[in-house]
Amino acid sequence: MEDQQRILRNGLKLLAVTFLVSCGNPANPPPPKWSAENPPALAAKPAAPKPPPVPPKAEEKTSLEALQKGEVATSGPLKDVGFNFDSAALSDAARATLKSNADWLKANAAARIQIEGHCDERGAADYNMALGAKRAQAAMDYLATLGVAANRMSTISYGEEIPMCKDKSESCWTQNRRARFVAGAAK
Repeated sequence: MEDQQRILRNGLKLLAVTFLVSCGNPANPPPPKWSAENPPALAAKPAAPKPPPVPPKAEEKTSLEALQKGEVATSGPLKDVGFNFDSAALSDAARATLKSNADWLKANAAARIQIEGHCDERGAADYNMALGAKRAQAAMDYLATLGVAANRMSTISYGEEIPMCKDKSESCWTQNRRARFVAGAAK
């Protein structure tokens, strides 16, 4: 019985060593199989260089920077989005404008934007600050659904503090209820 166990142990050892030796790397590995995802290195065509991104002509000034210099904030390549009174909901016109802005942002991949939320003067200052933040966030969220990377966008609310128009009329207040887009180069 002991002889049989010794022979069985030695046989298993021999089998294990044979298995380990035979599983090593082959001396001549088979040639690689090429596929569409794995083309041969020699046949690969060099990638055509990408055209450089078109950055904004000059860094736009934020509404605050323009105000500090006594200037009016000018519109750049991106158009402002208007909002109804006491609302952060996007209208069909606002969605169309955001679609156009998203197309520009996709074509200018190096550009980053800051979305400013603005309100008219009606309502408490803290309420308008929160409403401006909601407006900027709504615009940013919609741009993200259109394929603009969230890490290229930031938001800020100015509430009622930086009006575009200072008259006390509905047409003026309509101009102040907006999300403004400030484009700049990637950092």
